[in-house]
Amino acid sequence: MKKIVLVLFLTFTAATAAMAQRFAYVDSDYILKHVPEYASAQKQLAALSDQWQKEVDGRFQEIDRLYKAYQADQVLMTPDMRKRREAEIVDKEKIAKDFQRDKFGPDGELAKKSTTLIKPIQDKVSKAVQAVAEGDNLDMIFDKNSEVIMLYASPRYDKSADVITRLGLKPGVFAK
Repeated sequence: MKKIVLVLFLTFTAATAAMAQRFAYVDSDYILKHVPEYASAQKQLAALSDQWQKEVDGRFQEIDRLYKAYQADQVLMTPDMRKRREAEIVDKEKIAKDFQRDKFGPDGELAKKSTTLIKPIQDKVSKAVQAVAEGDNLDMIFDKNSEVIMLYASPRYDKSADVITRLGLKPGVFAK
């Protein structure tokens, strides 16, 4: 009998402790829309990306032009001339692909620039989220836009506006 009472007591205690946990969520997209530095960083990255994409496109257009000229002249070329032109086209294509990878690859310049510009903003938002959590005595805060699937979230648990306020900005400028 004592074991049953003990098991019931421990179950009740665990259930009570689980209910005592406090959760909230934030909408990181909504928060970042309020951070002027983020919009500026996004514009810089977009401009850089557009510039490099134009360079990549130009290089591949040049390769296409060389290939078409090669096809048109191929009948009149000696085997040695063909090999040289083919090698030239292959070399230019390799250089263009290397350039594209250097700029847009996972370890490319765009990724590095993005990290340089965005990481300080993410750190600032993260500190504000932590301050809101500590100030409201919350156990966990989820991001509404992360991989965690949130099927329902009551708006009363949305702490996005509190984070924006903690960042020294005014919430409500952008609609959710």
